[in-house]
Amino acid sequence: MTADLSWMLEDIVHNVPRARHAVLLSADGLPRGATEGLAEKEVRTISAAMAGMQSLSRATAHFAGPEEDRQWNQTIIEFSHGWSFLIGAGQGAYLAAAAAPDVDMQQISFRMHRLVARLGNNLTSPPRVNTDDDAGTRGTGPARRENTGAPGFVLADLDQVISEVRGARHAVLLGADGLPRGATSGLNRDLADTISAAMTGIHAYSRVTSQFAGVLEDAEWRQTVIEFQHGWIFLIAAGTGAFLAAAAEHDCDIEEFTTRLHEVIPKLTTSAAQGQGAGHA
Repeated sequence: MTADLSWMLEDIVHNVPRARHAVLLSADGLPRGATEGLAEKEVRTISAAMAGMQSLSRATAHFAGPEEDRQWNQTIIEFSHGWSFLIGAGQGAYLAAAAAPDVDMQQISFRMHRLVARLGNNLTSPPRVNTDDDAGTRGTGPARRENTGAPGFVLADLDQVISEVRGARHAVLLGADGLPRGATSGLNRDLADTISAAMTGIHAYSRVTSQFAGVLEDAEWRQTVIEFQHGWIFLIAAGTGAFLAAAAEHDCDIEEFTTRLHEVIPKLTTSAAQGQGAGHA
């Protein structure tokens, strides 16, 4: 039987102001430890959701860019009432932490990584996830412009953002049904469909972690950010039931990119609706 490592996790909530919880889990979603204040059922739910999150996060690596080194670094989920963080914790294990909206991001990141180093040999879970690209994502480098799908699929306003922000790569707008409503001109329809399916799952797992970040009525999911060695992926709320997924190189100006994405969302939803109407005419 594996040792319960809950006592080591208390370091985060005791030493980081505004930190709320921490959970250690295996790659297949089994809890290895949790801080006080979480019910056993909650710990199981969070562990399963975070395991699914990291698996889907890895599966989207090709969307962030075609580089060979596609190592996943972390996934961050932002809600109106708090944050959830997920990082690797050694072979086949992951560390999740939750905090209030005003937590010091650098401090909680430092404590999480320091805890991972301290855990060291206490973690012996064998890896159960493929650390390379998932089978369905190999060979999907930059998309060709001639395969962008039906007329109206390319969103001009989104294209403009991608062309004007240094390091921006691709973006796709997803409807409430999880299907792509439009994308940038460098993204073919098949890849847009694949990314949309993965992002729909990531959004669902993100919402499951809402109570982990804190209990609040009318809590809103805002975005999920996935960091790789070679780039970033952002999944952002874009109106009722709609999402915007966007990718950028690792050295992209993240603040500029996300600001421009939020500014263009109202135009995108209008363009996508008009494109759909034209398609049905």
